[in-house]
Amino acid sequence: MASRYRVESHRRDEFIEWIKGLLAVPFVLHSGVQEDARARYTEVLIDVEGLVEHQIEMTKQGTPKLGRLSQLVPSISNFFTKLPLKEAFVIQDERRSISGRRLVSPSFNDIRLILNTAQALAFTTGETSLKLVTFDGDVTLYEDGCSLTDPSAEIVQCLIDLLSKNIIVGVVTAAGYNDHNGVKYYERLMALIDTIRSTDKLTGEQKENFTVMGGESNYLFRYSNEEQNLKWIEPQEWLLDSMSHWKSQEIEQVLDLAEETLNELKAHLQLPAQIIRKHRAVGLVPVDGKKLCREQLEEVVLYTKRRLESFPPTKTIKFCAFDGGSDVWIDIASKDLGVSSLQRYFGGIKPQETLHVGDQFVSVGSNDFKTRLSGCTAWIANPEETVLLLQDLIRYMEK
Repeated sequence: MASRYRVESHRRDEFIEWIKGLLAVPFVLHSGVQEDARARYTEVLIDVEGLVEHQIEMTKQGTPKLGRLSQLVPSISNFFTKLPLKEAFVIQDERRSISGRRLVSPSFNDIRLILNTAQALAFTTGETSLKLVTFDGDVTLYEDGCSLTDPSAEIVQCLIDLLSKNIIVGVVTAAGYNDHNGVKYYERLMALIDTIRSTDKLTGEQKENFTVMGGESNYLFRYSNEEQNLKWIEPQEWLLDSMSHWKSQEIEQVLDLAEETLNELKAHLQLPAQIIRKHRAVGLVPVDGKKLCREQLEEVVLYTKRRLESFPPTKTIKFCAFDGGSDVWIDIASKDLGVSSLQRYFGGIKPQETLHVGDQFVSVGSNDFKTRLSGCTAWIANPEETVLLLQDLIRYMEK
C-alpha cells in the first residue's frame, strides 16, 4: 500500500501558530457564511494589533516581559513598528479566499503572508520611514544554488525601484568569499550589478546605495561609480565595536572545534559528505550525487551548536550554525550583526527603519532568524513571493 504525505516548506513559529489557533474558532463557528467569517477574522486581528501595540509600549518602558503578548507567546521577539493586521488581512483575503473557504482553515502560510503585508504597510503610515532593505540570497532573490543572470527579471526591476526611492539595498548572505575583488559576488548578482551600472533611472549616489555583506557579517562590498563594480570596504569602516575586539586566535579555535565536530558526526552518522574549511566558516556538504535528509542536517546543526556554545571562546566570538537545506555551515558572526553593521555604516539607521527579507526564520538551524534583533522582517518562501512583497511595498509607498 502506498501512502502520501506533505512536508511543509516551513516549520513552526510560535507567534504564527498562536494566531492560527485564534482564527480556528471563527473558522469552525462561522465558515458557512463568508461575510460572518470575514467579520470574525477581522475582529481577532484587530485585537492582535492592540496586543502588538501594547508590547511595543512595554518594550519602550524597559519591561517587555510584562507585555500581555509576551506572556501569551513567551518566545515573541521585538516589534519595531505597529502592524496593521486588519488592512493586511483584507488584502490577503482577496488573493487567497481565506474567509471564503469552508473546509480549509486559515493556515500557517496565510498568516505568514498577512504578517508580511502588515509589515510592508507599516512603513507607509507616516510613523516611520523605510531607509534600509536587506535580503538573503538563495531562495530569496534567486533559486537555491542559482544566480541573478537575467536583466529582465522582475526582482531586478524591484530592486532598482527601491534604490530610486533613496532606499539602501543590501544583500546579507551566508555565502563567504574572502576575495577583495568581489568576483564571486558579482557572478551571483551579475544582472543586478550590470543594470545598476547601465541604468539612467538612478543617480550616482543612488547607485552607491547598493551593498553586499558576505559571510553573514565578515565581508562588505559597495557599488562604486568609479570602479563601475563592487568595491571592497575595509572592516574598520563598518565593524561593530563588539566585533572589532574579536581575537584571530579565538576565531580559529572556534572553527577548529567546529571542523572537528563535523568530522566526528560525519563518521558517526555515516554521512556521504565532505568537510570544507573557509576563511571564516566551515561546512559539511554532500558529495556529488548524494543528498542528506532533513533529520541528518538538523542533528548536525543541533549537536554542533550545543558543543560550541559550551566552548569558552564563544562567550566572546559570535557564531551561526545553520541548515542550508542541503548542507550545514558554521559561520563566524551572524546576520543580525551584518544588518546592524550596515545600519551603523550608513549613519545610524534605526531598527524601525530597516526591513530584512529572507526564507529562514525557524529558530533552529536558520540564519535569518537573528535578524529579528536588528530590524523588521518579512518571511518569504521563494523568489516569487519576494517580488510580490516588493511590488506591494513600492505600490504602498507611491500611494
